[in-house]
Amino acid sequence: MRIFDTKVQYLKYKVLREVARQAWAETLSENAIDIPRMIVPGKVPTMRCCVYKERAILAERVKLAMGGNKSNPNVIEVIDIACDECPMGGYEVTNACRGCLAHRCEDACRFGAITFDENHVAHIDKTKCKECGSCAKVCPYSAIHNYKRPCETACKVKAISMGDEKQACIDNSKCISCGACVYQCPFGAISDKSYILNVIDMLKGSHGNQNYKIYAVVAPSISSQFTYAKLGQVITGLRELGFHTVIEVALGADMVAQAESKELAEKGFLTSSCCPAFVDFIHKNYPDLVQHISHNLSPMATIAKYIKEHEGHSRIVFIGPCTAKKAEAKLDSVKPYVDAVMTFEELQALFDSRDIDITTLSEGVLDNASYFGRIFARSGGLSDAVAEGLKEQGIDFELKPCACDGIEQCKLALMMKRKGRLDANFIEGMACVGGCIGGAGCLTHGEKNKAEVDKYGKEAYEKTISDAVSMLK
Repeated sequence: MRIFDTKVQYLKYKVLREVARQAWAETLSENAIDIPRMIVPGKVPTMRCCVYKERAILAERVKLAMGGNKSNPNVIEVIDIACDECPMGGYEVTNACRGCLAHRCEDACRFGAITFDENHVAHIDKTKCKECGSCAKVCPYSAIHNYKRPCETACKVKAISMGDEKQACIDNSKCISCGACVYQCPFGAISDKSYILNVIDMLKGSHGNQNYKIYAVVAPSISSQFTYAKLGQVITGLRELGFHTVIEVALGADMVAQAESKELAEKGFLTSSCCPAFVDFIHKNYPDLVQHISHNLSPMATIAKYIKEHEGHSRIVFIGPCTAKKAEAKLDSVKPYVDAVMTFEELQALFDSRDIDITTLSEGVLDNASYFGRIFARSGGLSDAVAEGLKEQGIDFELKPCACDGIEQCKLALMMKRKGRLDANFIEGMACVGGCIGGAGCLTHGEKNKAEVDKYGKEAYEKTISDAVSMLK
């Protein structure tokens, strides 16, 4: 049974599982240092040059599983010792160079970085090259190629550069915590911090003297995950872990769709507020458009706020595909409502840390939201929901949506809107390609996830947004 897309994800899961096991047993503080030995028990390395380096890297993974560097506000961190296998990268001359006489590359370089050997073949001096790309642009054979590391290619906001030791460095002023680099790094050298210990502490407290109930608020993209079991079994598994109630974030999405459609009609133009990475991207790159961000909280924060205000002593744990939600939960506007965020990767580790085989469980019921709330999980779903919200409320407003599938499309739409060249009055921004179903914390990624979300949504097709929201009243 293959649960994860990659072996890197599986390695991360094993560390999380062992950390969680020791946390349940209350032996973590003394034995966390032994977790690398549990995963690599022998003296033969399985991934690196030697077993000692493997264990040193695993020790850093354990730290991230326990919350990471507290002095670093970013939820994404680099394991420096693990980031040493990628080539330096940058512009290099390939064997397509014909040794021509024109030497346009030399003329284009303003830094004297290009020289030629006895065969007139070009060579680039890395100590002089400024990575401007001028040489590559003028080469008639396209013989000069820019080799980027996978993390640099994955990061569409240019937040990753190379440090003095050639390790990846993240610029927190640019990073939007989307986790694209986390999923794409072939060595697992970039990872998101885990707050799984906070969740375990809450679950333990709810069984002790603490007078509160813990709510698992699950993202609609859960319907495309845990494909080896039934969704109802996942819901029962959450209750087996100790969660009092499992609620769909899609119900919060219904609330947002209803309110956001009203706000759009009143203001005439909005950008969505559901994806925290997209919202952060606007703040950091298009400050002049911040005023147009919807004032609604995200579906996660909206439903969490409702629970906190109506259910007394409660704790809220969001479970979804998104690393940026971990950053969102730290915002002053969200912190009072969301107590912890977990990814689907971490939930799998939590199940296995308690030896819960969800395939053996009976099926629980998750029946809160409408079709439109559930399809928030994929690109275009929010726009469809806002259109439905306008229709159900009888609001006469011509919706012209622009659904952005990935941060590059978001960038293009925002730039065109700023220049007055985008004929749209609602920009739906999703930082991950495909929407939430492409989040870094997913167990699996792929086109089939969209079909699963749509199938899940159609199970509630008879329920309107108004029906779903009225259940709360």
